[in-house]
Amino acid sequence: MIAYIEGRIDELTPATAVLEAGGVGYELGISLQTYEALSGKERARLYVYEQVRQDAATQLFGFASKPERTLFLQLLSVSGIGGQTARTVVSAYSPEELARVIANEDKRALTAIKGIGKKAAERIVVELRDKVGLPQGAGYTDAGVPGMAAVQTLYQEAVGALSLLGYDSATAGRAVSAITEENPSATLEDIIKLTLKRFTK
Repeated sequence: MIAYIEGRIDELTPATAVLEAGGVGYELGISLQTYEALSGKERARLYVYEQVRQDAATQLFGFASKPERTLFLQLLSVSGIGGQTARTVVSAYSPEELARVIANEDKRALTAIKGIGKKAAERIVVELRDKVGLPQGAGYTDAGVPGMAAVQTLYQEAVGALSLLGYDSATAGRAVSAITEENPSATLEDIIKLTLKRFTK
């Protein structure tokens, strides 16, 4: 079992990260929270979860903090929640926010996430409300952000990230354009969060 991988960031997108460690490039699926934490950095340590699919292929998921991985694993323990759905959930909220959502039994916040219906939200709350604690030291407040990134790059990354969460790219594009026009100094994380709030209104 791989506990973590530490190395040079060779490639980084809102959905994946490739870390080079010991001459080997490891491709890991990541959340938007981890993407934001890694942006602008040259090296990283990602805490790993190995998922063996039914076709015997192995997929690696990487997380910038242990609390995020812990919540991801707790989501996997919920009936009907797979790796991709769990990644979408931890992409929508930081570890602190997600723990608070579950602890407060905020099903509306969960159903606002693409792919999470009322029954899934109910199962998440019922099965995890007594297990989650507000994690300490998640480490996102001082994460580097691409402040000098071109507007077009931010637009493409935001639309790509929202597509990962299951939103139609055309709809996401229109919303992102409106958000960036209203908030020209917004970071990628800001744009995504504001867009998600607009979708749930």
